[in-house]
Amino acid sequence: MQPRNMSMSGVVDLAAVKAAGEAKAKAEQARAESARQAGQGGATGPSAGALPPSALVIDVDEAGFERDVIQLSAEVPVVLDFWAEWCEPCKQLSPLLERLTLEANGRLVLAKVDVDANQMLMQQFGIQGIPAVFAVVAGQALPLFQGAAPEQQIRETLAQLVQVAEERFGIIGVEVDPNAAGAPPEAVSDEVPAGPYDALLEAAVVALDAGDLGGAVQAYKNVLSDDPGNTEAKLGLAQAELLVRVKDMNPQAVRSAAAENPRDPAAQIAAADLDLVGGHVEDAFGRLVDTVRVTFGEDRDAVRLRLLELFEVIGADDPRVSAARTALARVLF
Repeated sequence: MQPRNMSMSGVVDLAAVKAAGEAKAKAEQARAESARQAGQGGATGPSAGALPPSALVIDVDEAGFERDVIQLSAEVPVVLDFWAEWCEPCKQLSPLLERLTLEANGRLVLAKVDVDANQMLMQQFGIQGIPAVFAVVAGQALPLFQGAAPEQQIRETLAQLVQVAEERFGIIGVEVDPNAAGAPPEAVSDEVPAGPYDALLEAAVVALDAGDLGGAVQAYKNVLSDDPGNTEAKLGLAQAELLVRVKDMNPQAVRSAAAENPRDPAAQIAAADLDLVGGHVEDAFGRLVDTVRVTFGEDRDAVRLRLLELFEVIGADDPRVSAARTALARVLF
């Protein structure tokens, strides 16, 4: 079974107004019932009290799927990780999903499904290859991606899932108590400590000022190779790579091609790069969100990934990025 590229195409229509309203009502009823049972001392589900972090990652099978996934999805989005012991990409993806789920701190639950032991579930979800990742929100299933994918892409996808669950279905997750019984001990980080990168970052800025875009890109990459989470280097690299892309563009030709081919991903991506360099941030984001709306499959993926790259250029804290993320989530889900 060969993994395919990450894809958001084929998503179940979670945007339907009626379905959203019914699901939101169901979530509210489930929370109210759990709260009532908790008051009587009889609740045992997620709302019965704060959960230990270890309860956010569970193994599920066909027999317990209704209880462990469908019912739970009325309170928190459940991410399904279809895996097998013999699947090498699964051994890389599953630990990453577990870590990101714990980082979400109750806004997600990860349910792991061993396909060898649960062939019926695999058939019901129409899975052709593993690893495969789905989500269930308010009882409704949607595919997220299949195959291995970079961490940043997975982070963005899960963030969109959380956002849609809250905004459209009123599903806000479960409370987590890091000190509860069963909580795992503090993980010992094996990451390389952040070092003094001032010289490398300064070298990148000097290269940019001198027009040496290739040198700037490499300098930022040198920092990130040792410190992948370095915010300044990530922002600088995104900006430098954007400048590399637009350096040899003919703006008039690019904009003409985009105007003549509104459904052409490559034309709209190029025009969005120019928009951003020219300071037209909302135009760049809006152009790509609109293109995601009218494209499918690999074309949609290409546009979505470029939009995520442009988010990096502007910075996650910018309100224009937040607005564009919301717009993108509405299109995708």
